[in-house]
Amino acid sequence: MPRKICVTSTGPSLDHPVDPRFGRCAYFLIIDVDAIQLLEAIQNPAVAAPGGAGIQSAQLVVDKGVEAVITGNVGPNAYQVLSSAGIAVYVGNFKSVREAVEAYRSGKLQPTSFSPWQRGMGFGRGMGLGRYRYFY
Repeated sequence: MPRKICVTSTGPSLDHPVDPRFGRCAYFLIIDVDAIQLLEAIQNPAVAAPGGAGIQSAQLVVDKGVEAVITGNVGPNAYQVLSSAGIAVYVGNFKSVREAVEAYRSGKLQPTSFSPWQRGMGFGRGMGLGRYRYFY
């Protein structure tokens, strides 16, 4: 039984760059870690979802039975689904999927932990010192 991981990718091969997005990545590549062999390239069906892309993508990955995910970034909802299934998540900036897999194999990557204080892409409605300050 091969040890399987999933890497988000911009294309269907090991030589494509790692996609910086998890929920809306172009492809999920399922890879045999020991042989660095592509087992399956899956076009992401949630790439154009109006909402919940992270959760849908995470569930697809969970169903593939992988032990880890390597991606550029992952949101809190997707991270919760993956970590609840016992899947380690690694984030980073890699030139290619092959480079990411080799870094994983050699133990150079550290699993990420998602803090409840981290937020997604920064579109919140905070109460900062914006343009509607009142002076008394």
